[in-house]
Amino acid sequence: MQFCDDCGSMMKADGEVMVCTNEACEVATARDREQEAAFVTTESQTFDDVIESDEDANFEGKPKATDVRCDECGVEEAWYTIKQTASADEPPTRFFKCTGCGYRWREYN
Repeated sequence: MQFCDDCGSMMKADGEVMVCTNEACEVATARDREQEAAFVTTESQTFDDVIESDEDANFEGKPKATDVRCDECGVEEAWYTIKQTASADEPPTRFFKCTGCGYRWREYN
């Protein structure tokens, strides 16, 4: 999906170019559709591109935190995910899984 550089509206395909869908846009924005190939679409995504947000998801392959310590085995490295568990004006919660023993915990910032 592409957006107009001038007004931010979605663009649509019109032949070989992408055009702005906003009729009030002062500048007629058009881009070659060849630029579209540089974008990742859901059709061409691989499993490696998908970020799993399910609570039961595997943590392996997620970002690693080195500023934590596992209470079970003492390893100072854990995979983590971040979720907004409270209202939007509260900081997000980090969920950890120890890279050593697999122990899971959460941290409220």
